[in-house]
Amino acid sequence: MLKGIFSKFKKNEESKEINNPEEIQDTKEVIEEEQQVEEKSEEIIETEEVAMDMASDMKEEVASPKAGLFEKLKMGLSKTRNGIVDKVDSVLKAYKKVDEELFEELEEILITSDAGVNTTMEIIDRLRTESKKRKITESEELRYLIKEILIDILTLEESNELNVSNSPSVILVVGVNGVGKTTSIGKIAHRMKGEGKKVILAAGDTFRAAAIDQLEIWSNRVGVDIIKHQEGADTAAVIFDAIQSAKSKNTDILICDTAGRLHNKKNLMNELGKVSKVLEREFSEAAKETLLVLDATTGQNAIQQAKVFKEVTNINGVVLTKLDGTAKGGVVLSIANELNIPVKLIGVGEGMEDLQLFNPNDFVNALFGE
Repeated sequence: MLKGIFSKFKKNEESKEINNPEEIQDTKEVIEEEQQVEEKSEEIIETEEVAMDMASDMKEEVASPKAGLFEKLKMGLSKTRNGIVDKVDSVLKAYKKVDEELFEELEEILITSDAGVNTTMEIIDRLRTESKKRKITESEELRYLIKEILIDILTLEESNELNVSNSPSVILVVGVNGVGKTTSIGKIAHRMKGEGKKVILAAGDTFRAAAIDQLEIWSNRVGVDIIKHQEGADTAAVIFDAIQSAKSKNTDILICDTAGRLHNKKNLMNELGKVSKVLEREFSEAAKETLLVLDATTGQNAIQQAKVFKEVTNINGVVLTKLDGTAKGGVVLSIANELNIPVKLIGVGEGMEDLQLFNPNDFVNALFGE
């Protein structure tokens, strides 16, 4: 709008005959002032556009300036809470007294929430035993007992914390295509860099088209180095080069991507075997962590994926993505109870900060809205 007004003003001024030197000088000064205003207005517009872009990015990364990590966790688990806890609360209010029919209702809720048959039966059996031992007769008193049992199931001997306190450390990330593996790597890198650690990414998924490009986009966004080869290259060769780079740059954490060839277990086993040998031979001094990325929305199918990967490699922990997108978050219980693998990170949103460290107490409290 400003440009149009200035342009019109200039044309009007230029159409006049100016013979007086003083008038010519005045006109020059007016035009110079107009140009300065134009340039300033353009700077403001550009600044506003950049601010809008930054605001868009921040909207993705931060749910609310006042929302802490626990509040984000509660918000992220809202669908799971509706799918499990709200139903449990409704049943407890409806039955009043503790009896077998009540236990059957709770059993159905857990099974339909992807907790798995075996895990559900264990929870219900413990609920029966403990309620009798503690002489619980009012149904609503079971709520606290259910929380206690869930926290206990999720608390394993192996820590839920990432094993990256030592430097150097290596995180090998495995998982099938489509579970959010590349995004998880980017967010882990963001978290580690935020803790002051020097990070390098290794684009080891050379099998899937565009996997390398996607990881490179994340490396640029986070601001960390990436080691990559061409599509179809040998994954172990990529990891080898990444290790050499990590050593020369005194890198704290090397995060390695791998291909998710679940459809061919033999190829998957061979590839991960070669990668493990390279890591042991070339980076024996580094602490090693193997994380399996699973999509929470796939429910019990995620458990089957975990069983296959567990057969071919030593998994130290699980990254459970898209937990905010499912009302069947009971899969967390199955992973811990049936596979005895600690959940270490959970995705509860699209933002960079929404891949959170998993804490059993915080998780269950957030799930119950407390």
